[in-house]
Amino acid sequence: MRFPEFTEEWQGEQLHEIAELSKGIGISKEQLSENGTPCILYGELYTKYKSEIISKIISKTDIEKSKLKHSKQNDVIIPCSGETAIDIAVARCVPFDNVLLGGDLNVIRLHKYDGAFMAYQLNGKRKTDIAKLAQGVSVVHLYGENLKSIKTYNPSLQEQQKIVKLLSMLDERLEVQNKIIEKLQSLIKGITILLTTKGKPNATIAQCLECHSSTLQESEVSHSGLYKVFGANGLIGYTDMPQMKGDAILIIKDGSGVGTASYAQGEFSVIGTLNYLTAINNYDLRYLYFVLSVFNFQSYKTGMAIPHIYFKDYGNAKIYCPPLSEQKRIANVLGKLESKLCLEQNILASFNLQKRYLLGRMFI
Repeated sequence: MRFPEFTEEWQGEQLHEIAELSKGIGISKEQLSENGTPCILYGELYTKYKSEIISKIISKTDIEKSKLKHSKQNDVIIPCSGETAIDIAVARCVPFDNVLLGGDLNVIRLHKYDGAFMAYQLNGKRKTDIAKLAQGVSVVHLYGENLKSIKTYNPSLQEQQKIVKLLSMLDERLEVQNKIIEKLQSLIKGITILLTTKGKPNATIAQCLECHSSTLQESEVSHSGLYKVFGANGLIGYTDMPQMKGDAILIIKDGSGVGTASYAQGEFSVIGTLNYLTAINNYDLRYLYFVLSVFNFQSYKTGMAIPHIYFKDYGNAKIYCPPLSEQKRIANVLGKLESKLCLEQNILASFNLQKRYLLGRMFI
C-alpha cells in the first residue's frame, strides 16, 4: 500500500549500514529532580510514552550533563532490558536535541532517514525480529550489537515523511480516544460511589448475593465450543457445558487482579480463579454489580505472594441497599453510562485495528 505519487523501489538495508548504534549512560531514580535537564529512563518507553512519537519529556535530572549521553533530534531509542522480549522490542523517536538518555537505552542515530518512520517500521514489521534477539529469562536483555543485523526497508525521505504524517495523525486520534475513555471511567466511578453510598449501609453482601465457586481449570478450556468461559482477563475460551444459566457478577478471587468485578450474561462458565455471584430475592443484580465495582476489598485480602479474597470474609461487609425500585433506577442510570464507555472502547479498538493494518501494509 503506497501513496500514488511514489514509485521508486525501497532499499533493503541493515541498521548498522544506516545508523550509528550506541547506549545511554546511567541515570538513577534518585538523581531525578523537578527543575533539572530533561531526560528519558528506559521504563518510561512503555509506561509514560504510549504513542510512537514522544511528544513531551517528563523526567528531569540535576546530574552533571557533560557525563551523560545527549540525544539528537531524530534519534530512535529501544530499551536494553525488561520483563519480556516483546515488551522491550519497542522503538521511540526523540524529537528534541539535548535530552539526556539513561543507561538502559539502545540509541539508534540515523545518518539520513526519518526517525519517526524508522520507529514505526521497527514497531510494525520488524518487532518480532527484534524480540527474537532478546536474551535472558527472568530479565531479558537486548544489546545494540544484536540490533545491527536487523534488516530494514526504506523508501525516499519524502515518502517516509508522508507515511509518518498519516500514522502520527492516527496516533494523535488514539491518544484523544484514550483520554475520552479515562475521563469517562473516572466519571462512572465517581457517580457510582455517589449513588451506591448515599445512604447508611443496611445489608451485608451475603444477604444480597449467593456465591458459587468453580473447579474448572484453564487447561480444560477449548478454543471452540457452545458456551463462553471467563478468566481473570475476560473471555479465555469455550466449553460444551455451561456452569451458569443466567446473569452473574464475576469476582477475581486469586492473583494480581483480586477483587475486580465484571458482569456476565447468558450461559457461561468460569475457571477456578473466579467466583460468580447471583442475587437473592428483592435485590437487583446490576445494582449489586455496580456496588462491588467500587467496593474496597483491601482489608479482606490474604496471602503475600498471591493475594486471595474469600466470600465468607467480605460477605459480612455491609453495603447500602435502597428499595428494589431505587436499585433498578440507579442500575439503569449507571448502565447507560457503561454502555457509552463500551462504545468508546469499541471505537478505540477499531482505531487500533486500523493502525495495525496500516503498519502491516505500508511497510515491506
